[in-house]
Amino acid sequence: MGGNNKGLIKKMIGFIIIMGIIALIFMLLNAIKSSRSNMYVNVDTIELVQLEEPEDGDTIAIIDTSLGEIRAVLYPEYSPNAVQNFIELAESGYYDNTYVFHSDSGVYAAAGSKNKDGTMPDGYDTSRELVERELHQNLWPFKGAICMLNTTVDYGLFDAIIGGETYYNGSRFALLNTIEFTDDVVEELVESSESQELADAFIENGGIPNFSQQMTIIGQAYEGLDVIEELSSLETEGVDEDDDTYKIPVEDIMIISVEISEYSSEEAETTQEND
Repeated sequence: MGGNNKGLIKKMIGFIIIMGIIALIFMLLNAIKSSRSNMYVNVDTIELVQLEEPEDGDTIAIIDTSLGEIRAVLYPEYSPNAVQNFIELAESGYYDNTYVFHSDSGVYAAAGSKNKDGTMPDGYDTSRELVERELHQNLWPFKGAICMLNTTVDYGLFDAIIGGETYYNGSRFALLNTIEFTDDVVEELVESSESQELADAFIENGGIPNFSQQMTIIGQAYEGLDVIEELSSLETEGVDEDDDTYKIPVEDIMIISVEISEYSSEEAETTQEND
């Protein structure tokens, strides 16, 4: 009888050890997934820098379009590689006379393509489309955010098992307007958000919560929000209801140029006075 009890105790101890090892493996896999993936950010402490006024000397982009001018402060401290790629393309003149190739029901517009349908031109430097996605807890898809569109995702067998795939972005960018914040949307946002401060910021300022931590954000418009509203509400054509391709504007709407400059409060005050 005593031998049976000892055998049972050994089996129980062995079972506990095995379960402990399995739990440890899962913990390690989750830790590896979080460390390897460029999909995860910590929202325990956030600074909503996009809601702050630009400061003298901040790097800005002046986006001149067919419908007017947009001025946006850039965030090289949070998205250094994507911002550098954007600045280099802008300063090379790449964005001159490129298309606004997508306009989505007042929600957002996509721009910066040499081709009207949003495809890449022949002979283009494809390395420009392979900038690793950069996510940061301080950047969110509020109304007026400038986001780089994802281009591709890279993952192997090991990534497919534990996650940790790598997303890339490139030259084309999105100008965000906002979804409609109905009572149901507000209720769902408040219930699902990990941060009350963040939920309140979306409700007060507008934006696209579902885009959160999906694309690299490089900047925030502080002038020209009315232009973004127009760009996101264009008449489009050639779109099947079951097709996920771009909603191409009927009329050719262009990015005339993108100029990189520095913010000047004095210049901004002068501009506002003239307006």
